[in-house]
Amino acid sequence: MALIDVDQVDKSFPSRHGTISIMNQISFSVADNDFLAIVGPSGSGKSTLLRLIQGLDRPTAGEVRFRGRPVGGVCHEMAMVFQSFALYPWLTVKENVALGLEARGWSEERIEAQVDRYIGVTGLVGFEEAYPRELSGGMRQRVGLARALAVEPAVLLMDEPFSALDPLTAESLREEVLQLWRDPQLPPEAVILVTHNIEEALVMADRLIVLSRRPGRVLAGVLVKLPRPRDRKSDAFYELTDYVYSLITEGRPPGTRLPSPIDSIDPAASPTPRS
Repeated sequence: MALIDVDQVDKSFPSRHGTISIMNQISFSVADNDFLAIVGPSGSGKSTLLRLIQGLDRPTAGEVRFRGRPVGGVCHEMAMVFQSFALYPWLTVKENVALGLEARGWSEERIEAQVDRYIGVTGLVGFEEAYPRELSGGMRQRVGLARALAVEPAVLLMDEPFSALDPLTAESLREEVLQLWRDPQLPPEAVILVTHNIEEALVMADRLIVLSRRPGRVLAGVLVKLPRPRDRKSDAFYELTDYVYSLITEGRPPGTRLPSPIDSIDPAASPTPRS
């Protein structure tokens, strides 16, 4: 059984000028040990899709299932890392990380131990009593990551988590996230990353779902077979980047016709081991 099934999902919103269709018949699955990236042009519904998967919003048609059961509300076995950090400015680092645990009614002792563990895991030791305004963008995003991991989710959802950071900080955090992912003793069981950065997706993920322009539909599922650590200067990496870029900008691979959804989707592609 797949961890997540997205089955023929549509999403539309009413507007003054009629209905706006955001996505159309989106289908794919996420398995245990899967690191999946969703890429596509702006407005194709990538962030909306994450909200539907976690149950923060509901599809207009179709269904999202988690461990075989329909997602009818917020799924507490998933956690999200946001682009905008989404920290409470009046709370310290430690208090921000503890938020999700307090909502679950854990004891103070258990919360304290869990917060300390994930502050250590994410490189925040020494900043426990700092406020978000006292931290750099990279450190703030570490707090968001620690808060998400502290609840030990089955699925970690990441909504363009590095796009607000400078290039060097973003690169450092990408590597840190991959190091955490490679540790089988740490959550989550699967990661879904939304990004507009094709190279970022190919460096981090084992599979890509490529969406078309609005209304978003699946153009292709791409299995990334490049060994880790991935060399961005290699011919294979360049060719795969060009392939995905052409899919997004032209709606088709270089020099070929537009693939049909049935031909291009690979929802059963096997994830590779973390190590």
